[in-house]
Amino acid sequence: MKNAMLRSVVVILIVSISIGIGIFVDNFFDGVDRENHPREYSDYVSRYAEEYGVPEYIVYAVIKTESNFESAYVSGDSSVGLMQISPTVFELISSLLGEEYEFGMLYDPETNIKYGTYYLSYLYGLYSRWNVVYAAYNTSASTVDAWLTDTRYSGDGMSLSKIPYNETSNYVKTVTKAAELYSKLYY
Repeated sequence: MKNAMLRSVVVILIVSISIGIGIFVDNFFDGVDRENHPREYSDYVSRYAEEYGVPEYIVYAVIKTESNFESAYVSGDSSVGLMQISPTVFELISSLLGEEYEFGMLYDPETNIKYGTYYLSYLYGLYSRWNVVYAAYNTSASTVDAWLTDTRYSGDGMSLSKIPYNETSNYVKTVTKAAELYSKLYY
């Protein structure tokens, strides 16, 4: 009887210690993940995510992937700012919003987040699937439209079963993973 009771106590103690260690490890890694996945510019992200109906965690995931929160970042294709908006996309969004900003305004974090979030909303209105939106954000809506009509890349004309550009395929995976992590950590 004493041996059985002692075994029960030891088992309970081992389970309790294991749970405690598991909680500690989860909290430690969540802290590391939060440090590596910040929510900078939260006032702007919250404002424009709500205004344009885009989940905040998706906006953060795109910013993290595009510029790693560097507002002055310029890519090789002349895309600028936090959400890496190209001159062509800037013209489209300016036209759709009826605004006459100068392209240089995209270095301003608020303007960049406003335009980038609006563009995500616009693309979601076209495609209704975030992975397709991410592909269009990375390459272009016209390219994605062509893929959606090609049975090698889409079986239903609405989703992508394969993305033929490695850069875009990797981009979609990276943003999807970042969005999942932002959602888990903060929402």
